[in-house]
Amino acid sequence: MSADADSPSRSYAPAASRWAVRLVAVGLVLAALNLRPAISALGPLLKEVRADLGMSGAVAGLLTSVPALCFAVFGSLAPRLARRRGPAPVVLAGMVTITVGLVLRPLAGGTGAFLAASALALAGIAVSNVLMPVVVKRWFPSRVGTMTGLYSMGLALGTAGAAAVTVPMTGALGGSWRAGLGAWALLGVLAILPWAFVLKDPGSRRAETPPPVRGGSGTASSAPAAPGEDGRIRIGASPTAWALGVFFGLQASAAYIIMGWLPQIFRDAGVSASSAGLMLAVTMGMGVPLAFVVPRLATRMRHQGPLVAALGVCGITGYAGLWLAPAEGAWLWALLLGVANCAFPVALTMISLRSRSSAGVVKLSAFAQSTGYLLSIPGPLLVGALRDATGGWHAPLLLMAALLLAQTFTGVLAGRDRVIEDGR
Repeated sequence: MSADADSPSRSYAPAASRWAVRLVAVGLVLAALNLRPAISALGPLLKEVRADLGMSGAVAGLLTSVPALCFAVFGSLAPRLARRRGPAPVVLAGMVTITVGLVLRPLAGGTGAFLAASALALAGIAVSNVLMPVVVKRWFPSRVGTMTGLYSMGLALGTAGAAAVTVPMTGALGGSWRAGLGAWALLGVLAILPWAFVLKDPGSRRAETPPPVRGGSGTASSAPAAPGEDGRIRIGASPTAWALGVFFGLQASAAYIIMGWLPQIFRDAGVSASSAGLMLAVTMGMGVPLAFVVPRLATRMRHQGPLVAALGVCGITGYAGLWLAPAEGAWLWALLLGVANCAFPVALTMISLRSRSSAGVVKLSAFAQSTGYLLSIPGPLLVGALRDATGGWHAPLLLMAALLLAQTFTGVLAGRDRVIEDGR
């Protein structure tokens, strides 16, 4: 679907004032920055957290899969909440929930309390994850690519920044992991402020409702709803929704695999630990500039399939390089896999493009992300199991390549110029 299809006339949100729209833009970026530090800040301090709380290895391993599970479970609640309250109040509640979880986590005296506080923060992240494409569709219907790019760039910055800054910040705050993790609650407070002010605008508080149609007498009358625009979209019966959900899950699985295992692949090939960590930073850092460019390119295309295929080629080339010459071309493979990871902002952009209305986008976003995050859970675990069973990386790389081929295929299907309201 071309960008022209995202004209304001296709979104039924009440008109918001200009100042509210500007605040939403600021809030969108701050929310994106706040959606990953609860996850990526924990990894560098996990050893200290485990030692202090007496956390077992099994529970520590569970922490790596809990985010995706929480995203799937809690994200499914977003459509009902947004339908009743509107997206802005629900995003505000999500930011508050994240902040409270980040405040409570350092106060935990045991593993159970730590997990509960983490789950609270992840619940807020899950709901906000689903509603970010909805916010873009509702307030910026003619700038989907630009605003999705800003949001995706904020996500990448929040992820990489928390991973890089948490350890030195912890040292500056006295060396306690509690202070290092708790400091990220300040970012949550900052993200709350613009959304609290947005709610002062009446048009931003209301849930989406189709506008009345004036009859010949000048009175309001109800026009027949377009297919699927009456709130009864059969999302589970849409092949486009399923293709997008599977595509989202496979790209998330690839990202988790790369984040979890790429440094080890390089280290097993003889690369030093510091260099392997730096290469992972390069891979993840590629998402910062490209996340702003790729969505804008996607909205200019009627069919996003060729873009998905191009990213797939980069990923396959990177995996082939890891198979044939992991150490010799390590920097090149890291760059190519960083480009391939931009399937994430493409998936977010397609969520906004595959429905005519904000009501459709919230259902599609919840379905695609909940389905996708559930599908993403086994991937990293299977890669680790194959590595242990075979003692090398060839079998895991074959699995990674197969998953990427499936990702590309489903992404091409999801990228076709059609919307979920059109049914089959």
